[in-house]
Amino acid sequence: MTEHENADSTMDRLLRTTPAMDMAVASALLLEVKQVFDELGVVFFLRQGTCLGAIREHAFIPWDDDIDIGSIVGMHGFDEGKIEPVADAFRARGFYVQRDTVDEEMWLGIMKDGIRIDWLCLRNRQGYILHFPGVLLPIRLFEDLKEVEFLGEKFLTANPPEEYLRIKYGPEWMTPKQLDYGGDVIANMPEGPIPGHPGRLRQRLLAMMPGRSARVRVLDASGAPISGATVTLAGWGAYPTNGAGYARFYLPHDEVYAIVIEGGGRKEVLYEEQMKPGQTYVYRPDATVSSGRIFILMTE
Repeated sequence: MTEHENADSTMDRLLRTTPAMDMAVASALLLEVKQVFDELGVVFFLRQGTCLGAIREHAFIPWDDDIDIGSIVGMHGFDEGKIEPVADAFRARGFYVQRDTVDEEMWLGIMKDGIRIDWLCLRNRQGYILHFPGVLLPIRLFEDLKEVEFLGEKFLTANPPEEYLRIKYGPEWMTPKQLDYGGDVIANMPEGPIPGHPGRLRQRLLAMMPGRSARVRVLDASGAPISGATVTLAGWGAYPTNGAGYARFYLPHDEVYAIVIEGGGRKEVLYEEQMKPGQTYVYRPDATVSSGRIFILMTE
């Protein structure tokens, strides 16, 4: 296996598992990240768990598995033409860089010393930016970024960061939650499709087109199908299972989605599941685990 293939494999593992970072290494890497961006004059801000740690813990969250940063195309002098020079600067420093599109946003996975930095290049979507798994954040929170002390340096966050964290993680964002925070994120989102996603009627029509839908079959602990269960796709809608345990829904892209499975007296949040159109997936509960599972759906 080549060095590049090894890096690809490590990145894939880090994307699909949640090993806690070495905090000393993570601190050094974030400071190096800041140096790269500052040298190139590119504005970035702390987001998601990294912002939560900086504001609530004044440190990385002990169980956090990656570093989350963002920039917004068209704001603070940043445009798409600056993405590749940043990527090249990291490569020159020995970082592995992977580039992809996530929900129409440019994502760069930047990795070194076994730690992943997720840099999202976000867009203004009619007054909002979109955060996984479909959280809409007012663009006003990012117009005048706030400077905060973190790791002995000055970093930027949304302004005010407390409002950003409340919208993202819900009203209990100050309470540390290692595994079940995903349920709070989804519960804090409006029901049904978010703006910019097709409504329920259009979804039904699109789901009838070949290659535009997916299915999840919900089984109980014994492997029997559960009729009348609900499969909720965060940011899209809720879909009931039929007599054979299948829920069918429109799926636009091969991406990571957040899903809630409820039925048979059990409810489980699957905060990260890779799904693509045209596939059927099978959900099986695990009696020993009630929360925190990711990437557990199997293709039928």
